[in-house]
Amino acid sequence: MLTPTSKIYVAGHNGLVGSAIWKNLQQRGYQNLVGKSHRELDLLDPLAVKEFFDREQPEAVILAAAHVGGIMANLRYRADFIYQNLQIQQNVIGEAWKHGVQKLLFLGSTCIYPKEAPQPMREDCLLTSPLEYTNEPYAIAKIAGLKMCESFNLQYGTNYIAVMPTNLYGPNDNFHLENSHVLPAMIRKIHLAKCLNEGNWEAVRRDVGLRPVSIPQENIRIDETSSEDDILHVLAYYGITPHSVTLWGSGAPMREFLWSEEMADASVHVLLNVDFKDTCTHATTNSDGITEWRNCHINVGTGKEISIRQAAELIVNEIDFAGELCWDRSKPDGTLKKLTDVSKLHSLGWHHKIEIEEGIHRLYQWYLQGICINHQS
Repeated sequence: MLTPTSKIYVAGHNGLVGSAIWKNLQQRGYQNLVGKSHRELDLLDPLAVKEFFDREQPEAVILAAAHVGGIMANLRYRADFIYQNLQIQQNVIGEAWKHGVQKLLFLGSTCIYPKEAPQPMREDCLLTSPLEYTNEPYAIAKIAGLKMCESFNLQYGTNYIAVMPTNLYGPNDNFHLENSHVLPAMIRKIHLAKCLNEGNWEAVRRDVGLRPVSIPQENIRIDETSSEDDILHVLAYYGITPHSVTLWGSGAPMREFLWSEEMADASVHVLLNVDFKDTCTHATTNSDGITEWRNCHINVGTGKEISIRQAAELIVNEIDFAGELCWDRSKPDGTLKKLTDVSKLHSLGWHHKIEIEEGIHRLYQWYLQGICINHQS
């Protein structure tokens, strides 16, 4: 059983969820926390990970580190998404087992579910039909991670739990115009368009100075020192003009969004109060007489959905942008409907509180503070 003095390693403690988990643990009185930046510890390096576990000997591990991105990044950098995530999981989960870690929490994603999964998606629809092609490599890596946890538990009696969060947003998110999640990308695009519309070049330069923007194909990069013409050219490439914002797809897909700090609260709740035996209560016996334990992971979400178009309109209203919202239907929509069934999570004692309208307001206010942690140009 973990206590406030237990040493807990949070892998990915500077990220969207990891930073929120760190804060949540501290608020609960857990102070013996260990976190390393990518520069301090490369989780792709098996020797470095082994040496870290040899030195630190954590009692619990939260694996929130991952190589993540939006639709276009998943489509273009398929090898990176499957290789890096598999390697991180292999290294961290493997060394946790070798070093006798008591409890491990693995953060996956609801993209593990089939493209045509019944809605809302229950845990038991995993591996029942083909995945969405766009992010298939990432999904396969996350399925491998949850199966690693499940398999170590069944073979070695460990207590490793996998949670599958829905679409997350919140403080310390990445606001890259191409590689970020959908909500932060839309917030930044609409914010920049508003600044251009109002002729507020000071705000535009402050934004691109904090988070420089580039067009790799043209070998051009803008920051606060760039000319107005260069800034307008690069932002237009990403669909941002003084009078309009163009977003990817049709806006029709329905999505569920969860505030990252609530994901953190759910994660810590599971870490402290839930054991593997609580998540895997229904075994079946197959025709060969073998007992099958499956679907022991936990969906984490709100159980509520909104269209991408509706979310964009909420952001337009929050930011007070007077221009036009356009949609580029040549870009992929991804799965049209993805809503989680959170019945298992509710039965384990956790419910969400923050609705999407409040979350968008909070995220925009955080963005305006000019904090930049997870941006790469």
